[in-house]
Amino acid sequence: MERRDVIKAAGTLAAAASVAGAVPAAAQTGSATAGGNALVEIAPPDPAAFIAGRFAGKTILVTGSARGIGKGVALRLAREGANVVGVDWIKDMGEATDAEIRAGGGRSVFVHGDIGEAATADAAVAAAIASFGRLDGAVNNAGVMDGVFSGDPVDYEAQKPLVFAPIHEATEEYWSKVFHTNALGTFLMMRAQLKQLVAQLKGGAIVNVGSIAGLTGLSGNPAYVASKHAVNGLTRNAAIDYAPYGIRVNSVNMAATDTPMVARAGALVAASRKASTGPSMGSIKTQSILAWTDPQHRPSTVAEQVAMILFLLSPEASNFTGGVFPTDGGWTNY
Repeated sequence: MERRDVIKAAGTLAAAASVAGAVPAAAQTGSATAGGNALVEIAPPDPAAFIAGRFAGKTILVTGSARGIGKGVALRLAREGANVVGVDWIKDMGEATDAEIRAGGGRSVFVHGDIGEAATADAAVAAAIASFGRLDGAVNNAGVMDGVFSGDPVDYEAQKPLVFAPIHEATEEYWSKVFHTNALGTFLMMRAQLKQLVAQLKGGAIVNVGSIAGLTGLSGNPAYVASKHAVNGLTRNAAIDYAPYGIRVNSVNMAATDTPMVARAGALVAASRKASTGPSMGSIKTQSILAWTDPQHRPSTVAEQVAMILFLLSPEASNFTGGVFPTDGGWTNY
């Protein structure tokens, strides 16, 4: 699971290993030292970086635009010339992203709603047509790790029936709510988007946001793992069916990324561990290759994920479809 608190703990263990001599010989002799397990540190991109005009005149729909990766995508798309249609169920923060885009000279419209309801998906596409005359692509980013409304503060004891747990302890309500957003919501949004893209006959591109949970098994969150596998299944299916229409469909699958969703999950994991009396497999693997080697054992940044998402949306990715890309710092490689 994407857990910032676990990563920090693992960083302490890694530092101890370095003291014990588990660093490369070059580092021990002083020929190069970046710190931690790295001889050379890999710096993330500037969050303000953009490619001017890359999406000029294009209209892109972004779900989960209120914060985190969705907000990062929406802001950079606007800087690169796109008309942005933001969708989120956190109304005030979604409106704030919309206002920020327009304050910076961009073009944006915001649709408040739950992506697990067909009316929201239909309203978002209708807003794109009404405001900008067409739809050129979408980033289906909205997702949840538990069944609690993501705008609510963490209260483990009160929210426990909706929080992730091993299968024998998990509730049906938790399972249903996670699937409502991650699987049903992605399907409903794609259905509305593809209806419009097919009708236009001008091609397009869709990027779905998955997770390493959609590529591997992870401890403690069965609904999240299963629903993100569903997202990747939808991606692969749609890539086949819509290639004749010039529509490309790919997914990105990240490990720990510095977002509010991950911070929330970390708080819930810490609380659930205090209440648990059984064994946990959550610490069996806690870091990607790049997180382990980084001096601060940092997670990926929003800007790192946004860069790949926008590449896949762009004409530069013309030969990419049906790809389930691990944007995970090497997590699934080792």
